Amino acid sequence: MTVARAVVRRPLLDRVRQVLLQASELYADQPRTVEVLRRQLERLDEPLRVAIAGKLKAGKSTLLNALVGEAIAPTDAGECTKVVTWYRNGPSPRIVAYPKDGSPTPLPVVRRNGALAINLGAAPAETIDRLVVDWPARSLRATTLIDTPGVASINEDVSARAARFFDPDDETPTEADAVIYLMRHLHVTDAEFLEAFRDRGIARATAVNTVAVLSRADEIGAGRLDAMFSARAIATRYRSDPSLRGLCQNVVAVAGLLAFTGRTLRKDEYAELTKLAAQPRAELDAALLSADRFLRGAAATRGPLLDRLGLFGIRLATTLIRQGVNHPTGLAEELVARSGLGELRQVLDVQFGQRRELLKARSALLTLDAIAQADNDARGIGRQVERILASAHEFAELRLLGALRSGAISLPDCADAERLLGGTGNTATARLGLSDAASPADLRRTAQDSLHKWRDLAENPMLGRRAADACRVLARTCEGILGGIRPGTRHVGRARPARPAAASRAENGGWVRSGETSGLTK
Repeated sequence: MTVARAVVRRPLLDRVRQVLLQASELYADQPRTVEVLRRQLERLDEPLRVAIAGKLKAGKSTLLNALVGEAIAPTDAGECTKVVTWYRNGPSPRIVAYPKDGSPTPLPVVRRNGALAINLGAAPAETIDRLVVDWPARSLRATTLIDTPGVASINEDVSARAARFFDPDDETPTEADAVIYLMRHLHVTDAEFLEAFRDRGIARATAVNTVAVLSRADEIGAGRLDAMFSARAIATRYRSDPSLRGLCQNVVAVAGLLAFTGRTLRKDEYAELTKLAAQPRAELDAALLSADRFLRGAAATRGPLLDRLGLFGIRLATTLIRQGVNHPTGLAEELVARSGLGELRQVLDVQFGQRRELLKARSALLTLDAIAQADNDARGIGRQVERILASAHEFAELRLLGALRSGAISLPDCADAERLLGGTGNTATARLGLSDAASPADLRRTAQDSLHKWRDLAENPMLGRRAADACRVLARTCEGILGGIRPGTRHVGRARPARPAAASRAENGGWVRSGETSGLTK
């Protein structure tokens, strides 16, 4: 996932870092707390941590492989992910098991049929806290992906491991900065998980760090050629569903298996698909009515192809070859393009990549807030957290975006407000609805028009107090964009005007009040 230059600026992380260092000194007599704070300091400079969650067989490991472009997460017919597994960039392949008790244990790096095979040996899964897989992959440089056990698994112990990761205890926020939640359709279990995840510290009051994926989208409608069109229509409907808008930032339809195979398609597979495409169409269509029919009499050659592409993928690939795609590279690109992976990567860049520093700062503040609450803020760290929340306009934007998406607040132009708050992108051009090629003059003119609009609305006596306060937050966002425009530059980010904490609290319209850490507490 590429990270575009975003509006969020380094000074926010610097302020959070300063509070973490101050807390380390104040809690020097509590080694465990100091260790937690040390890990948070290191975490500020690490890649963004994105967890992949979902029910059993939702396609989590397959999607992870598609995002990375290599078969590093085990996938088979059974329940593969029984232990929380971290995949991060490293100079060479390495697997380390971290037991709940005892020292870390290196595991052998073994690949079978091109895929990574993880063997815990004699250690039971329930004794392992996590697995960490280091893998040299460009896609892991900016993002560490965390594969989690299935939610609502038939194995209660496996489900409990996923629950412990997302909600370790009352004092410890989850280690994920953001989450991709996979669902085959919107089931009550999925809604309950998203609701519970939002209610915990990592996402309270906003779903800005949660993206839902309608996974295995190619299986919709029995895998017909129009399956992805149907899946995208369903995702669009979910995206506008008021009950789901408050639980996740976006909904994307993705055929994970198609995406992964497209990124790793081999020449021999292309040759086999070419042979299939050369058969009479009626004959092949009849064979593709079911897996049993397709494998009948040719399981040895067709079985691996079915495992790699599924019925939908084979239908699509043979159709593309008939239409003139006559090279393995061209077919691979078409499969990836039609899988929905590109749309998901763009969403992840906008929602997570461009908010990387804000999400990291938020995770650190959650930890600081939990530590302060544990001793009733006897050492004043909670007040430091409150000052950052009150003075950092980014958090006011975050809370307002969540309120708009959940329907808690309604404005005369909600779509424009969501875009201005970074709902479709965090650069100045994206917030203003302009192209990346917009000139500084265009940026300034549009930002000024938007500023006048929201200032006028804030003074409208017909609006309620909360709506007027929200308009003031939007007006300040416009001021920040104007302050960040430099002559002769493109993709201009917002530079916030320096304001005292008290002024910021007043301008934020009461979004953070004295004694509150709204949107952060567990």
